[in-house]
Amino acid sequence: MSSYIIGLDIGTTSVKALMFDYSGRIIAEHEKKYPILYPALNWAEQDPLEIEIAAIHVLKTVILESNTPKKLLKGIGISSAMHSLICATDDGEPLSNSIIWADSRSQNQADHLKQSNSALFFKTGTPLHPMTPLAKLVWMKELAWQPYKDANKYFSIKEFLVKRWFNEEVVDYSVAASTGLFDVEKMDWNEEALTEAGITRDNLFSPVPPTYLLKGLKSSIAKEIGIDQQVPFTIGASDGPLANLGVGALKPGDTAITIGTSCAIRQFTAKPLLDKKEEIFTYRFDSKSWITGGASNNGGIVLAWLQSLFSSEGDELSMEDMSQLAASSPPGANNLLFLPYITGERAPIWDSQAKGTFIGLTSTHQKGDLIRAAMEGVILNVYQIGQALNRLGNEHVNLFANGGFSHSDIWVSILADTFGKTVHLPESHQSSAWGAAWLALFSLNEVSTLADIKKVVPMKDTIEPNLNNHLLYKRLYEIFKDVYGQINTTYTRLDNLQRP
Repeated sequence: MSSYIIGLDIGTTSVKALMFDYSGRIIAEHEKKYPILYPALNWAEQDPLEIEIAAIHVLKTVILESNTPKKLLKGIGISSAMHSLICATDDGEPLSNSIIWADSRSQNQADHLKQSNSALFFKTGTPLHPMTPLAKLVWMKELAWQPYKDANKYFSIKEFLVKRWFNEEVVDYSVAASTGLFDVEKMDWNEEALTEAGITRDNLFSPVPPTYLLKGLKSSIAKEIGIDQQVPFTIGASDGPLANLGVGALKPGDTAITIGTSCAIRQFTAKPLLDKKEEIFTYRFDSKSWITGGASNNGGIVLAWLQSLFSSEGDELSMEDMSQLAASSPPGANNLLFLPYITGERAPIWDSQAKGTFIGLTSTHQKGDLIRAAMEGVILNVYQIGQALNRLGNEHVNLFANGGFSHSDIWVSILADTFGKTVHLPESHQSSAWGAAWLALFSLNEVSTLADIKKVVPMKDTIEPNLNNHLLYKRLYEIFKDVYGQINTTYTRLDNLQRP
């Protein structure tokens, strides 16, 4: 029996553990969901202790369900969502919930940073936006928020687990880079950003490369999971670059598009690409590469919203039903356009006050038209981010799709038609977990290069674009990109409608 590796992916709405053999075949997988808490307007938090329990549960479950000898487990690689922030004691005990990327309480602070210190973007590569821990820390400082005042450490959900499980105070480059506090060229904390946040480097963990090995798992955690205490964990990276790695999108022209709850389009680059328009990010991955692209708040969450609206008790639409309804509507959704900003937006407009908007809605439109327009709106927004990458000289030669949307044939076809490019689909949509597992194999010298993953990524299909549909989507995109600029002030007016 061959050895195996586990990828642990700590996401926004769930944690997943997947056990792979060295060829990328999934031996066992398990997912545990957890809620997002909304204790106040514009706040979005999660209970870090609940996430820890979920992480232990999924690891324990795949170990048990795989029915493989424990001695064959070579290691575990960790992937995590970006931009979370926890206030904690020196011992790593949380004093706050984990404040996630969807939290926009620090909108005013982010706006002020853009006006007073916009040069920070060109040092950190992170757009000045309320998603960032930097903006959240400034909010905490200005309001003298009690957890902030009482805390000695500030860290992400991954660092929370690393501290509790290994008693190490380290953070991988890519998670650090997404904070807005990390110098994208020097691979260290940026003193100017720390001053803005009112903290010092002593309040943060030490940045380390993604291949850093964590050893000496706490005995009680090892026992609960059901593994040997000496099984090495690789600290890994954030879910973005690991999704690219997981599909083998590593060379120039390789573009990975991930649509889960949110969505993103990314490329690996050999140098930081700092966008003068500040539409896209550049995060450090390791000593030789960066990940460049843009993330949108609005991916599968848009379809989940419509699914809840169109379902009734005893008659709930499945995502397969949603895809079938969308397929009943022609490209262009019978002249219906949707701006997908139902949770505000990050790239490329960076406007947390933006709203979802149907343009052209008539009494003749059916459910299928609304669903297709929503799918098209999400893809058009991804395409707009992709155009920003093109503007910086990064062409899209090979498209790789991953995330939950890759199960929808119609949605992937819309992607291919909009870009006018062939889309490559992997067997599993859990590319971040496979990327974390492969990175662990590399850090343990079980594989010689990261690029070797291209030889073993199990691919399912390729979707070719329809030229006629591509021409239609080019015209629709011209309308899409103009509409926001024509109505964006309306969003602010609506926000102020109920205020005294």
